[in-house]
Amino acid sequence: MAITTFKATSRLVEGMQVDNFVRNFKIRMDEPQELGGTDTGMNPVEAQLAALGSCLTIVAAAFAKSQGIDLEDFWVELEGDLDPAGFLQGAPGVRMGFQEVRFIPHIKTKSDPEKVDAFVRFIKERCPVSDVMVNGTQVVALNPVIE
Repeated sequence: MAITTFKATSRLVEGMQVDNFVRNFKIRMDEPQELGGTDTGMNPVEAQLAALGSCLTIVAAAFAKSQGIDLEDFWVELEGDLDPAGFLQGAPGVRMGFQEVRFIPHIKTKSDPEKVDAFVRFIKERCPVSDVMVNGTQVVALNPVIE
């Protein structure tokens, strides 16, 4: 298959509110009040957790049958540790992003537990969002458009 390029546009609304546009969809993001926002939407790292959870869930749904899993229900709980001093103060030695992300898959199935464990490893390895987080992806800033 050929490489597919996905696109998004993010535009500052006011304060720290940002409207994000992808195809025909819009998502508003903001920061919680304790981080200087007005709490009108999830913040980008919360959206990253949600994107990871969505991706893991989609992979589970897409591949359960081919992996021999009778999937009756599936959901994921996620959490990530981030020190805001990294991006707020530029604290030396403190990462800007998550230090660790954990997820708990909830799987309703009659499939063998060993097969379920293998399936969880499969969905983590097959998930594109997990791949970006685990292996990193180069972020390139192109020339700015000054208007």
